Parts: sequence; C-alpha cells; structure tokens
Amino acid sequence: MPSPINRTKIVKKKTTKFNRFQSDLFKRVGASWRKPRGIDNRVRRRFSGSRAMPSIGFGSAKATKDVCPDGFKRFVIRNVKELEVLLMQNRRYAAVIFHGVSAKSRKAIVERAAELNIKVTAPNARLRSEERE
Repeated sequence: MPSPINRTKIVKKKTTKFNRFQSDLFKRVGASWRKPRGIDNRVRRRFSGSRAMPSIGFGSAKATKDVCPDGFKRFVIRNVKELEVLLMQNRRYAAVIFHGVSAKSRKAIVERAAELNIKVTAPNARLRSEERE
C-alpha cells in the first residue's frame, strides 16, 4: 500500500457551519446559509458580536485543499482502464470506485490496483461474504 507523498497538516479555519441570520429565533427560517440583504442588517454590516459571514478567507490552504485525512486526494474510477491514469500519481491520489460499477468489475479493478500499487478506498464494497473469506 503506497504512502502519501506529502503529509502537510490539514488546518480547518472553521469547522462549524455558517447558519442563517435569525434561524435560531424563527422556525420558518431554515439554518442553511443565505446572504443577508437588508439595509439595516447587522450581520451584513459586520458589527462586532454578530455572526460571521462566509468569505474567501475561510477557505483551505492550496496544499491541503481536497485532501482527505489519510493524505490522499480522491479520483473516481469507472473501469480498469482508468487506473492507468493513476500509475505515476499513486502517492498523491487514491482510487474511488464509481457507485454504479458491478461487483464483477469492482473485483477486477481492485486486483489491477493491487498490481499497480494504487490505494483503493472501500475495496471490499459489494462483495459477498463468501468471496471475502
């Protein structure tokens, strides 16, 4: 199993979600974020003590963007031939098998990935219990 090429620590600037203004006061106002547009709105005017609005400063660092906790980025594989793309990038990307791929094709993809030393996330998915043993 390959190890990831860079293990830069992933820093999340904000782990909580941005909630919509006054979503905690009214049941009819959902929690999913909407930008406040009122002329007197204190969130839009960024008053101190009011909640933060999403901005580009909360984004992830370029080096760790789209990187999973195991250190790999994900790449969706639909057939055995697409594994060849990851041949030189096997320490940067991990293969994710597309959800519509059959069990027979999944088995072939996992076997070929083992030959090419490519990490596959959830390699045992959709296999019967008899075949696993």
